[in-house]
Amino acid sequence: MIDVIVVIGAGSIGQAIARRVSSGKHVLLADLRRDNADAAAKVLSEAGFEMTTATVDVSSRQSVEALVKTATAIGAVTGVIHAAGVSPSQATPEVILHVDLYGTALVLEAFGDVIAPGGSGVVIASMSGHRLPALTPEQDNALATTPVDDLLALPMLQPGQVTDSLHAYQISKRCNSLRVMAEAVRWGKRGARVNTISPGIIITPLAKDELAGPRGAGYQRMIDLCPAGRAGTPDEVGTVGALLMGAEGAFITGSDILMDGGVTASYWFGELAPK
Repeated sequence: MIDVIVVIGAGSIGQAIARRVSSGKHVLLADLRRDNADAAAKVLSEAGFEMTTATVDVSSRQSVEALVKTATAIGAVTGVIHAAGVSPSQATPEVILHVDLYGTALVLEAFGDVIAPGGSGVVIASMSGHRLPALTPEQDNALATTPVDDLLALPMLQPGQVTDSLHAYQISKRCNSLRVMAEAVRWGKRGARVNTISPGIIITPLAKDELAGPRGAGYQRMIDLCPAGRAGTPDEVGTVGALLMGAEGAFITGSDILMDGGVTASYWFGELAPK
């Protein structure tokens, strides 16, 4: 039986994790844009990985379920790397909620139904989820456990409550980590694990969009004033992803790993604290 690693999102972070966990396995690389998937697959194929590409719109149930069928037709899904998403400078609040919040919940549900025993998944969240003030226990529970197709109807996610793209992004990423906690229970019944990684500013095309966008000065300030004094690299996220998906991380599930160079620490307790 062929082992399949599904990578959703053809960007630098998804590729970095895939390189570390996919040797001897078949990689199904899916992206909203076929040309992005094909370009990334060419690089990985030339590095010795066996590849198939597909298109997927994570905000569409039909599209995600089609990807599941494609994956299971190849073999046993033993790994899922969900790294697709849009940033505050790239999309409206509505699009961010549909892609980053609903789309992630949908991927977790659909692949949680087929993940193989011993399998594992990683969802790329963000340090932004850690900068959102605490929610009520009722709100946490709603984000974690509301049926996927009812999520966007939650009162807390309506336009009057989510008024800008940054807030939409923060609450989406908070939802990602909460959703993974709840899904870890369900995945565990199949003998599988799932975790989130919440990176800070990692130098990728998305981060460059942010640095060049209206929040660019704020992003640069976070880089300059965080304890690490620099941005991160996709390879550093890949190292953490490999730990979470591999045998050495076998006791880790339902967890969120914050890796942001100390930006969040400085935001709450240091020079980046709001005045």
